[in-house]
Amino acid sequence: MMAGLADPVLGSQRIFRAVLDAMSHPGRVVSVEPPSETPEPLRRATASVCLALADVETPLWLDAAARHPAVIDYLRFHCGCPVTSEPRAARFGVIADPGRMPTLEAFDAGSDEYPDRSATVIIQVESFAEGSGRRLAGPGIADEALIEARGLPDRFWEAVRANRALFPRGVDLILAAQDAIVGLPRSTRVSG
Repeated sequence: MMAGLADPVLGSQRIFRAVLDAMSHPGRVVSVEPPSETPEPLRRATASVCLALADVETPLWLDAAARHPAVIDYLRFHCGCPVTSEPRAARFGVIADPGRMPTLEAFDAGSDEYPDRSATVIIQVESFAEGSGRRLAGPGIADEALIEARGLPDRFWEAVRANRALFPRGVDLILAAQDAIVGLPRSTRVSG
């Protein structure tokens, strides 16, 4: 079995704080502590977020690109999380191939009474560039933030706008490149 975090307790705490920072400041590129080893095709940042957030009470859905026996075994061993075949049943989703990702409507958007029970979807991207790309506005952003996430299909940004229209319901998104993440909570407005 591949090794996870060098120090599972402190490492998880640092990653959790990094996820909070990313979600509190949409569009900010935030570094995360990488695990010792990561099974392909998971990026280190994706594995880090899963190792810190997934547990026995959080069903995880993996897209076809990520649904490899080594990935499933790694996540079950280190997180204890059940792996579901239905996106709607997942608390977390992992998208390794954004070009073939299902619509965001496939995931649980919560309800008007319990919007906090929605899914969080982790989407792997090639890289980030701050200061160019899409304009982000909303809670946690002083005026606007600019972020370019390479490797996303054009239809992704329209899906983010449609997801925002569901607020307070909707899914929260975490974009993951090699050792960094960008948070896109459902409250974020996207233009450009």
